[in-house]
Amino acid sequence: MNILITGGAGFIGSHLVDALVADHEVTVLDDFSSGRRSNVHDSATVVEGDVRDEQTIAEAAGDVDVIFHEAASVSVERSVAEPEYSHAVNVDATLSLLETARKRDARCVLASSAAVYGEPASVPIPESEPLAPTSPYGIEKTSIDQYARVYNELYDLPTVALRYFNVYGPRQTAGDYSGVISTFLDQARANDPITVHGDGTQTRDFVHVEDVVRVNLLAMETDHVGEAYNVGTGDTVTIAELARAVREVVGSDSEIVHTEGRAGDINHSCAEITKARERLGYEPTVPLADGLGTLT
Repeated sequence: MNILITGGAGFIGSHLVDALVADHEVTVLDDFSSGRRSNVHDSATVVEGDVRDEQTIAEAAGDVDVIFHEAASVSVERSVAEPEYSHAVNVDATLSLLETARKRDARCVLASSAAVYGEPASVPIPESEPLAPTSPYGIEKTSIDQYARVYNELYDLPTVALRYFNVYGPRQTAGDYSGVISTFLDQARANDPITVHGDGTQTRDFVHVEDVVRVNLLAMETDHVGEAYNVGTGDTVTIAELARAVREVVGSDSEIVHTEGRAGDINHSCAEITKARERLGYEPTVPLADGLGTLT
């Protein structure tokens, strides 16, 4: 098949490229604002450009059969500080991609987020939990979810929205807007203080990128389209426990220090994955301890 992966030079997207390039014609669309060319498999075709540009999307799509939409502005903090930018990247670009998919009768697998739930009433969180996002980023991912559902209902377009919980793994880079594990790892390796936002009792469901790739491949084949699915493990760890685990894996003497909490953050998050298990055949396989070991 002809497959387009937006954000294919980035963390999750580049792992998807690796999983698909041997058996399919894969095109990567990326502006390299955060992704790296070195992440992209040599056999993939690269189109450099902005996912917000319709002409660039048309060029990259060609006679596409499946679109994996991984390109995004993934920072809750940035969405709070720059909501118009975040909306343009996360919502406007997704709508353009869905239109492209509709014109070409292509399946579209979309990266959504647990941020759609906001502060849940209880955990684990099922897909039936009311959607009550607490940040512009969460609102944007909710819009993506709903567009995917409506495009399936109105146009019979095969869509799947995957609500990622906290994804980690190789190629994730640390920085102001990165995943907490990569940030903790960089701090521990440098023997710098490991900075925990808030009191550290927040819980998260960390899912390894290998499992995320696996569920994307299942979404490419499923008949259960027009649906959103949680992608996590069903297990949680506190951020304070995570900081200690990272310090131990690295063998660091870093001090763990606490800073102010972040705007838009929630306290507890854990995926209920029964729906993905039963309808997609998804089963997480990488425990956190083993996943951390892949990063050292």
